[in-house]
Amino acid sequence: MPNPFELRGKRVLVIGLARTGLATALFCAARGANVTATDARPESEIGEAIAPLRTAGVRLELGGHLEDTFLEQDLIVPSPGVPADAPLLQAARDKGVTIWSEVELADRFVRGRLIGITGSNGKTTTTSLVEHILKNAGFSTILAGNIGTPLIARVEQTSDDTICVVELSSFQLELIETFRPNISVFLNLTPDHLDRHHTLEAYARAKARIFENQTEADSAILNADDPATTPLAPAKPHLYWFSRKQRVAQGAFVRGNEIVFRHDGREEAVLSLKEIPLPGAHNVENVLAAVAATRLAGAEPAAIAKGVRSFAGVEHRLEFVAEIGGVRYYNDSKATNVDATLKALDAFPGRILIILGGKDKGSDYTALQKPLREKAILALLIGAAAEKIENQIAGSVAIERAGTIERAVEIASHAARPGDIVLLAPACASFDQFQNYEHRGRVFKDLVHQLERQAANTASGRG
Repeated sequence: MPNPFELRGKRVLVIGLARTGLATALFCAARGANVTATDARPESEIGEAIAPLRTAGVRLELGGHLEDTFLEQDLIVPSPGVPADAPLLQAARDKGVTIWSEVELADRFVRGRLIGITGSNGKTTTTSLVEHILKNAGFSTILAGNIGTPLIARVEQTSDDTICVVELSSFQLELIETFRPNISVFLNLTPDHLDRHHTLEAYARAKARIFENQTEADSAILNADDPATTPLAPAKPHLYWFSRKQRVAQGAFVRGNEIVFRHDGREEAVLSLKEIPLPGAHNVENVLAAVAATRLAGAEPAAIAKGVRSFAGVEHRLEFVAEIGGVRYYNDSKATNVDATLKALDAFPGRILIILGGKDKGSDYTALQKPLREKAILALLIGAAAEKIENQIAGSVAIERAGTIERAVEIASHAARPGDIVLLAPACASFDQFQNYEHRGRVFKDLVHQLERQAANTASGRG
């Protein structure tokens, strides 16, 4: 707890009542703060989730935001979905109100060590893998952050022996002040969230804040193969690298068919590439990053190898759903930007029917043309971005405007033949038609399982 913070008696405003906002409001109220929670949605849309807030004495302002409320606070904690440059936040900032992200507040109460992981792609897989390896190696671990459970909701479970493994988004990092991971991991940087950050440079600056408060006692891990992240390497923490393509001075790299960790001139083989259970070259990078982070956290090479081998992967990340009539269906709903979709396409040899589309984030889809031409046989477009995507990938692959995910799965099931891959890797956010990417992935899986049941019934003569 490097910067303890007294909440008792403080006026705290929490903006947004999804998972993070609810957890933050309850945390602050439990510590004696005078909490107001505000959400643009009316109570009828939020539902039963706000009942615990009322019980805890939280004041509610729903269906809109009042400027006076923003200006009379000691602390404002916006949910990650609230832009840091929103006019009401700027007005509060101009008046001297402190504005922190939830992870900044949580960090002042968390005990033990903290591993923070950020990057444009691979965060959730790498964060889950790091926690899995450490837990299986006997460490007391907590998995939190952008991965689903807010860090602030896990504060009470931390102790001096705990290692918190935290996935960090640019939205969380742009509003930190003293937040400091003992081990930071920056996986990669590709264009994403440009609708929010406006420029790649601003997005990169937000991500790079993960290093900002680290000291000489800490470690930072970066991707030596990614020219966008290497210039962001910090000066103070010990630097470690991971690479699929070159030997690194310190860190994890591929030599021949094995992953090697190098530290203080000593090299140790950790595991072979064929032991990695996850498909795709990008997952080799995720494993390399996890090897570096867990070795620095104190896990032994044999325990790391065992953890990697037993890792089942993460829901909605190149998740195998079913094989129906020789056609394999994969759910990569977490592919919410173009680079993630490129990595998904790269994970398979070819004959892919891909479902693309959703809410555009200011992306350039022309980068998909070459891999679609080489790997895909049909692109099924859904959601609000369909027209833009069609314009930018036209000529590279056969295109069908499906509109909805239900129709896309139906068309794919008729068009695919044995050996083909049906891949949901949308390259877009989900908020035009779904609550979030998890919701989109679950709907896709439900549709595939319906097809699976129909096929089974037909085969048994019941169809």
